[in-house]
Amino acid sequence: MSRQTTESLEVLVNRPEELYELLNEAEAMLRRAAMAHGSAGIRVTRHDPARYTFELSDTVPFGETWEQTAR
Repeated sequence: MSRQTTESLEVLVNRPEELYELLNEAEAMLRRAAMAHGSAGIRVTRHDPARYTFELSDTVPFGETWEQTAR
């Protein structure tokens, strides 16, 4: 059996009241993938109020989540 991990996710928010729930779910999914990876943290990029990307990053310390805004 092969094991797959998610290394990035895109979150699109259609209703503002769902923002925190969707972001928390995405971070939880990537946190599980980070545990499997064992050496990457999570980088969250806010592209605009309705679009975010989450990705495993070797430049983020394991166990941490860093946020940034797209330029």
